[in-house]
Amino acid sequence: MSTAQMRLIGTDPEQWAEIAYRDESLVTQLDGHLTADQAAESVTGVPTSSSTTPVTVVGMIEALDVEDGHTVLEIGTGTGYSAALMCHRLGEDNVTTTEVDPGVAARADAALETAGYSTWTMTGDGLLGHPRRAPYDRVIATCAVRRIPHTWVRQTKPGGIVLATVAPGSWAYGTGLAKVTVNGDGTAEGRIIGESSFMQARSQAAAPLAGDLSARAAYADSEREAKVAPTLLEEWMPAFLAQLATPGAQLVRATREDGASLRYVFDADRESFAAFIEKGSGWTVRQGGPAALWDDIEQALIAWQDAGRPDVSATRLRVTPRSHTYWIGDTPALRWEHRLV
Repeated sequence: MSTAQMRLIGTDPEQWAEIAYRDESLVTQLDGHLTADQAAESVTGVPTSSSTTPVTVVGMIEALDVEDGHTVLEIGTGTGYSAALMCHRLGEDNVTTTEVDPGVAARADAALETAGYSTWTMTGDGLLGHPRRAPYDRVIATCAVRRIPHTWVRQTKPGGIVLATVAPGSWAYGTGLAKVTVNGDGTAEGRIIGESSFMQARSQAAAPLAGDLSARAAYADSEREAKVAPTLLEEWMPAFLAQLATPGAQLVRATREDGASLRYVFDADRESFAAFIEKGSGWTVRQGGPAALWDDIEQALIAWQDAGRPDVSATRLRVTPRSHTYWIGDTPALRWEHRLV
């Protein structure tokens, strides 16, 4: 996750209103504890809580297809902004919102009370939902998850909707907004309805790779010319496909002392890597470990190109208690089943 800067903003109401309604995300917490009121000047750190852009918040609530009388469970209270909008639409007693960070939850609850909403603001692990007020008509997540927890499916009424950003490999981009409808048999099915980017759920956030990357990739089992340039992974849809093909992998960019571009894909769980070095007009890939990571990613990227480069909204999704299955069209190389262990 990249670093960000946060600064204390003045208390002028007009300034706050102008900033709050700008179409940009506002970082409200760094490194899991630091908030703007604790900083006398600009500070940097890893963002761990934020206020999402109003356009994104409203767009997600519209995609949720709420109706009068619906009950909603929100995962990730944050500043409380989206919860306030849903309280205004549905009534405060029909909205339950959960936040894993006690400090963030307390500030959001105070803000909601100030706005006139005494809603159900709970502190806890949102990945477990909130069974005491289940079942819900709708579940919406304002954090990214590696897979939709089946607890959310179980706590949603048949015919209800779960809306969440899925990031199968914990990347900061190349993620998709999944909208699935819950069936009566405990499964859910739908599709990715568009690009979406949120901070990872805290318990699922991948730690940055540490140490000498070149040493980690020193011993390769194979070396060849890459059929597809790894720079393609800097595009949204190829990055999404790479995560579907290798869910545990991380992409790392680096530059050698002589200025040559380097790219790595590491999968710590499978003790495997793919290392790339740019040579002339192409790239050489070295792979090591029991999993040939680039072979899997490359196969998916080539199949995607052959299929006409569909965007992320072409992806279908089925959730069961034991697996997540993604597919695009009828191409076998564009189908992935992620088993839950």
